[in-house]
Amino acid sequence: MTTTPTNARGLNLTAAPAADPASAPVTVGCTDGCCAPATAVTAAAPAQETAAGCADGACAPEVPPSARDPGWHRAARTAVWLSWASLAWMTVEGTVGLVAGLRAGSVSLVAWALSSVVEGLASVVVIWRLTGNRTLSETSERTAQRAVAVSFWLLAPYVAVQAGHDLVTGSRATASPLGVALTVSSVVIMPVLGRAKHRLGARLGSAATAGEGTQNLLCAYLAAAVLVGLVANATLGAWWLDPIIALAVAAVAVKEGREAWRGEDCC
Repeated sequence: MTTTPTNARGLNLTAAPAADPASAPVTVGCTDGCCAPATAVTAAAPAQETAAGCADGACAPEVPPSARDPGWHRAARTAVWLSWASLAWMTVEGTVGLVAGLRAGSVSLVAWALSSVVEGLASVVVIWRLTGNRTLSETSERTAQRAVAVSFWLLAPYVAVQAGHDLVTGSRATASPLGVALTVSSVVIMPVLGRAKHRLGARLGSAATAGEGTQNLLCAYLAAAVLVGLVANATLGAWWLDPIIALAVAAVAVKEGREAWRGEDCC
């Protein structure tokens, strides 16, 4: 018969089993037991942070094939429809804006009109991505995402050179009522399209769709900036605002292209 060793007070002297270090609570700077154990870090924390960072629908985490239910496919069809609608509007916006910008000699209006062409290319990319066998292809998603990034970069060189030339030479744009009307329209329409595509991009797990939405929002911001420049030039003679705003357009396009290439579309 095995007996358990005890001391004079009858207390059990058997050593307690060693605690597993991996399961022990973490304490910081506490040797006397006065501090409460730190909250355990779980694997769920990164996931919670990711979800919090994407609360606006701008992020597009990959949706596993098992989650691509009929609702997912309906969202994909809606995204294609919105891309076609965007492409139609961009065609009008780019054509009219380019004509108005060239007539007025406004480099910012021309740059903005060219950015509409770039946005149209992004719409074509998303339509390509979400049609046919490519709808379920992860490879096509990455290709589409990078194509959207390249479309941002197509705008910058011309705009930067032309704006720099106008600043140096003092070239002044004339008033453009047509340009004012067109930019006002975009300030109203583009945010609606951009937010809808951000939500769809998050639902589909498509960074390309979310990136197209970012371009729509960028178009609205740039339209507002160009509108300020056109009005200031017409009313105050602030001709220098036009090329400065154009340079800002080019800088933002480069930044957005870099982030889209890396897959960073939380904005």
